[in-house]
Amino acid sequence: MSYYEEQRADRAAKAEEKRLSARHGEELRAARQQEADARSARLRDQERADRKADRLERQQRRRERAERRREVLTPAEIYRRGTLAVVTASGLASLPAQILHFVNISALLLPLPLAIEGLAWVMAAGVAYADARHLPAWVRWLLRSLIAAFAGFAAFINYGYGQSIKGLSAGDAKTVGLGLAAVTLLGPIAFEIRQWVSTLDASIEGIDADRHEHSRRRRRHHRKVVRVADRLISAAPHGELDRQAAFERAWSIVRGCPDPGMTPALHKRAVKSAQAMDKARAKQPDHPQPEPVPQVPDGAAERSMADLEESTPGPADRSTALEAAPGPILDRPKVDLIKRTVTSTVPVESIRSTPIEPVLTAAAEAPRPRRVTGKVPTAARSKRPTRTPEQLLDEARSVTADWPIDELTGEAIRKAVRCAPARARELRDALRAERADQNPGGEVAA
Repeated sequence: MSYYEEQRADRAAKAEEKRLSARHGEELRAARQQEADARSARLRDQERADRKADRLERQQRRRERAERRREVLTPAEIYRRGTLAVVTASGLASLPAQILHFVNISALLLPLPLAIEGLAWVMAAGVAYADARHLPAWVRWLLRSLIAAFAGFAAFINYGYGQSIKGLSAGDAKTVGLGLAAVTLLGPIAFEIRQWVSTLDASIEGIDADRHEHSRRRRRHHRKVVRVADRLISAAPHGELDRQAAFERAWSIVRGCPDPGMTPALHKRAVKSAQAMDKARAKQPDHPQPEPVPQVPDGAAERSMADLEESTPGPADRSTALEAAPGPILDRPKVDLIKRTVTSTVPVESIRSTPIEPVLTAAAEAPRPRRVTGKVPTAARSKRPTRTPEQLLDEARSVTADWPIDELTGEAIRKAVRCAPARARELRDALRAERADQNPGGEVAA
């Protein structure tokens, strides 16, 4: 290679290296740009998810506040909290006047207003306790009389204190006294009215509680039936269809039984229980044995219905009709199996008491034996007769009579006679020994 050719090769190599470097740089820039785009997309998705989560959280907080407002602003809650507020205001307005009245007389009388006011409220709580425990009425009226006595005494004291305030005119003093007396009586009266309303509400709820609980459990246990009953009620004219009647009709539609509560599974369970009870009673010595089912003679299966003595089978002879019905003839074991199934499904007493229209049932074709798809149990396997060693040796002699002595191997004998490998080796040694005795000059293969 000349000098110029080497120069050209070097320039070509440098150009190729520069081109590869530029390509590699482009690939790196493209990869970095792709990573940056993916990072930006992840950040945008994260920001979008954060904004969505914040929006959902704000909506949840608004729903919770609205729910709390609805709970607080119900009439029952307003009445309960309003009564407590009135009672608190009554105590704060009446108690200071009583304290100032007794303290002006003597500082030692300070516990007296607390006792008078406290006894009134303790008796009011006793009325609530008596209502909750359903105590006799005289207990509640005794507590109410004590409330009236203590509250009236406190009101009398506050009225006198209001009129004794200095610096007021006679009219203003009387107004103040009446106001203090009224506010003293207002608290116990409001509390007693609240307790009376609560007692009436509890009595009404006690009447409707069982009905409400029954309706709630019915809707939870039988959703499909209740849904159909609601559709029936909405489809009927207003007030035309009663809810209970709609539920009974929906039960018969959904469950197929006119009696609410009964299902096909329960009917099946009842039949099984009746059969078990019949079997248990049949084992008792003093219980009469059921009459045997009439059997059909052996030749009846090959005759038509016209050849039998009874052309129309009765309710109790359904199993006999299976054998005599037109159609393919079943063998005797299948006919007996069908007869046992028919007679054991319904109790004999119910068959006798319930008239059933005669039904002719045609025997179906015998199905093909189904191939075993799984492991056959040991009890269901057919046992193969066990052969004695002498029988195995005779069978091996007959099978290997024309075999050369070289082919007398344990594996060949095992496959031909179908025996265990150990037994096949014993047969091999015995047959070779017999061949050696019959041909002393021959060689026996090892």
